[in-house]
Amino acid sequence: MTTQLTIATRESRLALWQANHVKQLLEANGHSVLLMGMTTLGDQILDQPLSKIGGKGLFIKELEVALANGAAHIAVHSLKDVPMDLPQGFHLACILKREDPRDAWVSPQFESLDSLPQGAVVGTSSLRRTVLLKALRPDLQIEPLRGNLDTRLKKLQDGHYAGIVLASAGLKRLGLKDQIRHIFDLQHMIPAAGQGAIGIEISADRMDLVQTLAGLNDITTAAAVYAERGVSRAMGGSCSMPLAAHATIAESTLSIHAAWGDHLHPGAPLIHAHDQATIDLQDPEVLHVASALGESVARKLISQGAVPSQPPSASPHALPL
Repeated sequence: MTTQLTIATRESRLALWQANHVKQLLEANGHSVLLMGMTTLGDQILDQPLSKIGGKGLFIKELEVALANGAAHIAVHSLKDVPMDLPQGFHLACILKREDPRDAWVSPQFESLDSLPQGAVVGTSSLRRTVLLKALRPDLQIEPLRGNLDTRLKKLQDGHYAGIVLASAGLKRLGLKDQIRHIFDLQHMIPAAGQGAIGIEISADRMDLVQTLAGLNDITTAAAVYAERGVSRAMGGSCSMPLAAHATIAESTLSIHAAWGDHLHPGAPLIHAHDQATIDLQDPEVLHVASALGESVARKLISQGAVPSQPPSASPHALPL
């Protein structure tokens, strides 16, 4: 068993928190762990939307290079930043227990979206959040907001926006819960696939690490996330896809709710789809079942008029988490 591990991570404060969290868990299991901080292309280009410069993969490419050349053993990611299909030679080996997946309203002046004046400026660069916000308040002016968490909060403090929408998980992990004025209901602001979850990626030639990481995996979170990512994969989900998907598990029932919006026609209504299935979390095939459920929800969206960005891709083999 490997006892010396190197973690590749982005260098933002939130990414380092996540990497240090994984480091502490591994050290508690008897491993010696080092962090390798890296700046990705996605961190460097802040003046353009991700959808126009290459998508989510820009946040992990440099980390994957470190995995491929052996400089690092594992890479720690915010799972919502991980593309639905990893490049050949890489595997998603572990998913940690999820934090709060909901979106948060942050504003120095307005306590909620409802309290905003007509035509107020709200900051987000997420097409998902844009279409969901427009469904709630068609009058709002949505302006781009890129950068790490601290950069976004600074832009808000500088008065560029009446309020911004951020993931609750990041704010809570960094001790910034007091910045949250309101947490959106899951039915109104459906999260992105994988939001609030941390994923660990490995190189395909280090399958021995799957067993090393097994104790960190949370199968309940993994099943829910695989269902959400199943929707996104079948829709060709990326930063250019205004798609939301959130799954929950109650007893033995996996339920998923997804929504798609047409960001090119802001007045168009959202398209919603739901489905559920009975699952057994001890079943070795549970992640395949979860992915299939997500794909069925994607088909329901498409049947109602949602437009996939590309032909659906096949579900990848799920590692034994």
